[in-house]
Amino acid sequence: MLENEANPTFSKSTGLPRKRFYRARAHSNPLSDSHFPVPISPCHVDYSLHYPQFFSSSDQIDSSKKIQFADIGCGFGGLLISLSTLFPETLMIGMELRDKVSEYVKERISALRVANPGQYQNISVVRTNSMKYIPNYFEKGQLSKMFFLFPDPHFKEKNHRRRVISTHLLDEYAYTLRVGGIIYTITDVEELGDWMKACLVSHPMYEALTEEELEADPVVKLLSSATEEGQKVARNDGQTFQAIYRRIMPAI
Repeated sequence: MLENEANPTFSKSTGLPRKRFYRARAHSNPLSDSHFPVPISPCHVDYSLHYPQFFSSSDQIDSSKKIQFADIGCGFGGLLISLSTLFPETLMIGMELRDKVSEYVKERISALRVANPGQYQNISVVRTNSMKYIPNYFEKGQLSKMFFLFPDPHFKEKNHRRRVISTHLLDEYAYTLRVGGIIYTITDVEELGDWMKACLVSHPMYEALTEEELEADPVVKLLSSATEEGQKVARNDGQTFQAIYRRIMPAI
């Protein structure tokens, strides 16, 4: 904490990193080449680096505890932090392509762990391209929840292939999601909301949650309130469009 007090990138009052020192472009091109380490396979993900309270280097290989929630394009980590205390025993990770933003989330989690001993040990972040490397991080049927909150709309038709929800990417997500696992999507762009819903509706491995299920799910309420983007939309009295679907076994 003393080190943080002498560091201008951290707030003296909260001990948390200041966003203004980590600002980056709103979005990155997921089809461009980026240079960062990528595990060869899920068994090469070093859990002890992400969750030191749960794992040591010696026991991680034999442990049955795996990441269950993935926040794709996690931004500044607001959803992860809200989910951490709601599901304290569930391991979850944010996947963010932008270097400065992922570094901010890493520092934010570290500061929260120091300020709140025993808490926030179940969340972490990794800089990666989730449109390319999801299978490198997660085994078949490993995840129970995936989040796609306010993704880049890529308005131009020629850039629609960059969208993080598409028919072929839903195949990949279905591989990592267990049967019964849930995909949560939300946007403030109606055309993108229609696009994501259409992709999910037409895919044989997903079905929509019922209104009763949505009401009973505590996570749904966080989609529009936990993230910086969601809070901005709420301040401007904007509208959001959700598509929340369950992974199912396709009919034969």
